[in-house]
Amino acid sequence: MTEATRQLLEKYFDTAFATPNGIAKLRELILTLAMQGKLVEQGPNDPPASKLLKKIETEKNRLVKSKQIKQPKPLPPIKPEEVPHELPQGWEWVRLGEIGIINPRNDADDIKPAGFVPMPLIPEGYSENHKFEERTWGEIRKGYTHFADGDVGMAKITPCFENAKSCVFSGLPNGVGAGTTELHIFRNAFSAVSPKFLLYYLKNPHYISRAIPRMTGSAGQKRVPTPYFTEQPFPLPPIQEQNRIVTRIEQLMARCDELEKLRKARETQRQAVHTAAIRQLLDAPNGSAWNFIQQHFGELYTVKENVAELRKAILQLAVMGRLIPQDPNDPPASELLKEIEAEKHRLVKAGKIKKPNPLPPIKPMGTPSELPRGWEWVRLGDISLTNDSGWSPQCLPEQRSTGKWGVLKVSAVSWGQYNPNENKALPSDKAPRPECEVKAGDFLLSRANTDELVARSVIVEDTPEKLMMSDKIVRFALSNQISKYFVNFVNGTDFSRTYYISNASGTSSSMKNVSRQVMAELPVPLPPLPEQHRIVARVDKLMALCNMLDQRINSATGKQTKLLSAVMAQV
Repeated sequence: MTEATRQLLEKYFDTAFATPNGIAKLRELILTLAMQGKLVEQGPNDPPASKLLKKIETEKNRLVKSKQIKQPKPLPPIKPEEVPHELPQGWEWVRLGEIGIINPRNDADDIKPAGFVPMPLIPEGYSENHKFEERTWGEIRKGYTHFADGDVGMAKITPCFENAKSCVFSGLPNGVGAGTTELHIFRNAFSAVSPKFLLYYLKNPHYISRAIPRMTGSAGQKRVPTPYFTEQPFPLPPIQEQNRIVTRIEQLMARCDELEKLRKARETQRQAVHTAAIRQLLDAPNGSAWNFIQQHFGELYTVKENVAELRKAILQLAVMGRLIPQDPNDPPASELLKEIEAEKHRLVKAGKIKKPNPLPPIKPMGTPSELPRGWEWVRLGDISLTNDSGWSPQCLPEQRSTGKWGVLKVSAVSWGQYNPNENKALPSDKAPRPECEVKAGDFLLSRANTDELVARSVIVEDTPEKLMMSDKIVRFALSNQISKYFVNFVNGTDFSRTYYISNASGTSSSMKNVSRQVMAELPVPLPPLPEQHRIVARVDKLMALCNMLDQRINSATGKQTKLLSAVMAQV
């Protein structure tokens, strides 16, 4: 390893600490340099790997002659196009099957204790410390993969392979074990390789990414084939150099561990400060917490998780009436409710809507907080003229084409932003239903989804072309005396999320359903109409600030990533 490379690697540590995913990239770089012979100085007195290969061949012949192993099948020579990079002097490209035994069998006493290792006990990532269950060898010798102390095991099935589940087996009772059949085993029968050197090779993301296209089988059950593992080209250094490389890798990985602990501690501290500031912002009416947040934007908003929490706090303050000052000249919400009730009565009398069913009164214990003067607790159905849902005909799987009718999928609504492109094509032999057509100004909610996404709401801004609601989407026609945008804010608060989840039905833990009746009974804190408009304007400005913070984080992350890539390219 040259002095220039060493200095660049040191620089990389500093850059990686400040970059998202930087430490993971640093670990990848360390292993890549190791397998290219660029991590430690070469020893001029180290016997070359070619001599090691001759010893291996001699030992193989001896073991075959003494009938301790079968005559191995010859493996194809390594072609130039299989070699990903040049090797240092004294190294050799070999196939794994040439320098060890692949997927061996153990010969042990049935009554002797042994180690049983199912897949969950094999570590992923860069950890190597596996666990085991003690059993007798007779219990586990059939139907399982065999291994012994010093063997290297690699998960061959997805996603365990991609997650780098692999280890060097050690500490097994009587030195032997068996376990999951989803392993490839390399037995270092000829002392050709340091087991940890091979392990780091197998854990390198470069090795994993090269192997993924060679996996076989169906989706979710893909495996690394045995021939691919056996014939894997492997960079073999002199054994002394392997040991020096392993020592250096472990030193650098320990530094990565320290960086991760330091970063986690700093993030935990920053999160704690932010959480305390947000809690004070929600609890203290004097605005001191908001002043603190403004003064410390630079430290608090370097991660998007904090920005997301700020968005929630803004909405919560908005619906608590603590985002803007009140105007004593605003008519109270009670007057607004009288106007809505009169509007409903006129529409019922004119035959334009049906007489709505009365909704249960709101109990004080069912609301999260006291309201400002002039506000009223109402139910969503109280401020809506009607509500309806769509239909779900047997649609074509593809999106509708221009000028044709389509039916909205629940995903058009459930992410909190209206997406008309999330639709399915209505077959030409089915007539559209005009009463289900989506129109500009519609207030739509998703009726079925996960806990997080069920009953999310959107406002349709533009007139859509030939789109209908599905039966998983509900539309509330809000009175014109109400700001749809304010109600949309209310529906996105933590209180509303909790209400929907606690009142949802569904047998699946991941999929929930919310009825129209449950939606209609959502408690809504209602301010006077002028105050609704002022709150919406204020929220829009603060959400624009959050958007700016997100963009700033994206920009900073992009710059850090570019710098990291530049340093990595230099190394």
